[in-house]
Amino acid sequence: MTHKLLLLAGDGIGPEAMAEVKKLIAVMNENGASFVTEEGLVGGCAYDAHGAAISDADMAKATAADAVLFGAVGGPKWDGVPYDVRPEAGLLRLRKDLELFANLRPAICYPALASSSSLKQDVIEGLDILILRELTGGVYFGEPKQITDLGNGQKRAVDTQVYDTYEIERIAAMAFELARTRNNHVTSMEKRNVMKSGVLWNEVVTATHKAYSDVKLDHMLADAGGMQLVRWPKQFDVIVTDNLFGDMLSDVAAMLTGSLGMLPSASLGAPDAKTGKRKALYEPVHGSAPDIAGKGIANPIAMIASFAMCLRYSFDMVVEADRLEAAIAAVLADGLRTKDIMSDGMREVGTVEMGDAIIAKYREAA
Repeated sequence: MTHKLLLLAGDGIGPEAMAEVKKLIAVMNENGASFVTEEGLVGGCAYDAHGAAISDADMAKATAADAVLFGAVGGPKWDGVPYDVRPEAGLLRLRKDLELFANLRPAICYPALASSSSLKQDVIEGLDILILRELTGGVYFGEPKQITDLGNGQKRAVDTQVYDTYEIERIAAMAFELARTRNNHVTSMEKRNVMKSGVLWNEVVTATHKAYSDVKLDHMLADAGGMQLVRWPKQFDVIVTDNLFGDMLSDVAAMLTGSLGMLPSASLGAPDAKTGKRKALYEPVHGSAPDIAGKGIANPIAMIASFAMCLRYSFDMVVEADRLEAAIAAVLADGLRTKDIMSDGMREVGTVEMGDAIIAKYREAA
C-alpha cells in the first residue's frame, strides 16, 4: 500500500530538520516501504512566494495526502506582515481545514537525558505522559475576535472562548481511548471555578466517561495542573484540556524533559466514515529558531520523532515506530548530543551527524 506524505518544511530550521526525515524515508523505501512524497511551502516562505501563509494549491495537496509532516514557521523577517497572512496562519489553516481537532503531545524523558532537565532527576526520570489538547475550538477560533477603537486613546480587545458539547465529547473520548493503551488514567483540566466554558467542559467529560468506566478520571483546575506538572509530573498519564490551556501546559511539560528540541506532536482528525482513516499532521514542538537556522546545529530529534508518531498513528507501522524511537534512545545513550542538549562528557554533533547516527541505529535493528 502506498503512503502519501506531504512535506511542509517551512521556515528557519524546518528545512534542516526535514532533510533528516527525507533521508530516513529513502532508507525505508529501499527496504520495502512505499512512501510517496510531495513538497510544498508554508509560513513565511509561502508568503514570499504566494502572498499567503499557505497557497490553495498546497492546501489541496494536504487534503489529498494521507498525512502531513510539518517543520516550523515564522521569523523576524515577517514580523510586519498583515495579521491574516502571518506565517502562523498557515498552520492554523491546516488545522482548521483538515479538521484536526486533537493535538497529541507526549512528554517523554529519555534515560540518557534525565540529568538535563531543570527539575531534580528523580522527579522526571522515567517520565512518560501524554497531553491531549483540543485544537480547533476555544479562544483561538471563537468569534467575535477584534480590537475596537473606543476613542480618547482607548481600545478594547475581545477574544471569545466558546465550546459546543460535541467538541468536548470527541476530545474526551479520544483521551479515554488513548489511556486504555497506556496506564488507564485521564486527568481533565479546565477553569470551572471562573469560566462557564470550564463548567461545560467538566460536565461533558464526566458524562462521556460513563462509556469508559474502566478508565480512571480525575478533574483538576488548569492552574493547579500547571503547578503539579512541575511538582510531581509522574502522577499523570493522559491529560486532556482545551486549546488555550493545552497550548501552555504542553510547553511546560515539554521543558520537563530538558529541551523543546526533543519533543514531537501529532494533530489528528476524526476517522473517515468509509475508510476509517484520519487526517493527520505531525510536527516538532520547537519553533523555527531563526537565530540558528543555516548553521547546521539544529536538533532533528523532534522532527524524526514526529515521523515516528506518523508511522504509529497514520500508517499502523507500530514495529517501525518502536524501532525508530529505540534508535533515538540508543544514540543518546551513546553520548551524542546536539548543542541544545550538550552536557559534560558527551560528544557534540550537528544536525546531519545526529540524523545519520539515528538512521544507522535504525538500520542495525531492521
